[in-house]
Amino acid sequence: MLRIEDTDQNRFVPGAEAYILEALEWLGIEIDEGPQQGGPHAPYKQSERKEIYREYAEKLVADGKAYYAFDTAEELDVMRKRLEEAKVAAVQYNAITRQEMRNSLTLSQEETKKLLESGEAYVIRMKIMPKEDIRFNDLIRGWVVVHSSQIDDKVLLKSDGMPTYHLANIVDDHLMGITHVIRGEEWLPSAPLHVLLYRYLGWESTMPQFAHLPLLLKPDGNGKLSKRDADLGGFPIFPLQWTDPNTGDIAKGFREEGYSPEATANFLALLGWNAGTEQEVFSMDEMIKLFSFERVHKAGARFDIQKANWFNQQYLKQQDDASVIAEIKPLYTEKGIEVNDDQLIQIVHLLKDRVHFTKEIVAESLFLFSAPEVYDQDVAVKKWNEEAVNAISSFKEALEGYEGDFVADSIKHVLAEKMEASGIKMGKIMQALRLAVTGAGAGPDLMVIMEILGKKQVIARLSQALNRLPAQIRLA
Repeated sequence: MLRIEDTDQNRFVPGAEAYILEALEWLGIEIDEGPQQGGPHAPYKQSERKEIYREYAEKLVADGKAYYAFDTAEELDVMRKRLEEAKVAAVQYNAITRQEMRNSLTLSQEETKKLLESGEAYVIRMKIMPKEDIRFNDLIRGWVVVHSSQIDDKVLLKSDGMPTYHLANIVDDHLMGITHVIRGEEWLPSAPLHVLLYRYLGWESTMPQFAHLPLLLKPDGNGKLSKRDADLGGFPIFPLQWTDPNTGDIAKGFREEGYSPEATANFLALLGWNAGTEQEVFSMDEMIKLFSFERVHKAGARFDIQKANWFNQQYLKQQDDASVIAEIKPLYTEKGIEVNDDQLIQIVHLLKDRVHFTKEIVAESLFLFSAPEVYDQDVAVKKWNEEAVNAISSFKEALEGYEGDFVADSIKHVLAEKMEASGIKMGKIMQALRLAVTGAGAGPDLMVIMEILGKKQVIARLSQALNRLPAQIRLA
């Protein structure tokens, strides 16, 4: 079920609802009932359920569990300053301070009625009784006990008629048959208030179970993860890219950075939970089947973007070649590179298991479409010697006279045969040969690279290296 909690109009962000819907769809989380699908608990936007909340807020007042408060912003400021000057540790509107404020507990019934009828602005506050212990059993943290002196008289219904989170969610969870309230641990201090609301409304027997999840921590484990950490680290923490409608600031999204939805969901699920086995890669169905609160950790979970990259690599390895090709083909077109499907199949086979993202296949394969302009200097100094030059010259001559199929196994056979005849061990010249063909000292299977390049291009690159490399080494 999807419920849109939009009662705080001051924090309303244009486009946020559409973003939520798109993000859930991308991640593969299917919605059974909600604003678009409808369902037996409609409406699913809290802003459209305004009168429902008022009914229950008024019921709490009638039952002596809540009260009208007519205090102005100025009067509240005076109260706060007075308490601060008195060195009160926690400035609260509570069982003590409410006795000095303008509310239906200190005013007579006649005064209260008159203010209500005159249209005086008011809020409805919850009436917290002093000297009471509130207990509940959290599925992750066990029994939690909080004394009522630590809770203030929270506003349940605001002066604009909108409910606060506290009232709206308790009412909706009850009416919609919610069985579990799962949220971040920053909501743990509010849970006792919610337990009291279930009790005050007579719903204690059907109260959902609470589970307060561990926080996501910075990559170094020190402190709560924030958007600023993501910006500084250059990694995403949003499912999709988000542009702030007020500032224009852009936050990176997992989707736009090249992560698959399956890898993203898998990565996020294992932040603070594990299945109790060595298995790490799960399908959505497997995660649903295996999930249990017993395996959720109490401690915060470190956000390791390298682990997210690893997950994406695992899912990329499982991805069929046709879908990978469909993703990368337009990227070559954008770079003005003409590549046919046969070449793409070869490139995907060459690089798919070596990269974390499909877009990296394109970046890592650019050397196939243009001969090296420069060569890895360190490798050139160490490996480009007289023996390497003789071996590569000999191999080039052998290729020029070779008439067979130019495939990896045949190329390797020609090379091995020529090196054996020349008395040169292949292992000693392989890095220099790679340098001549690609410009780098390391990379994927060199024989497959040469097959993709074709005989003519390989010979041209070997000739170029034999001519240019000595000059580059001298210049260094």
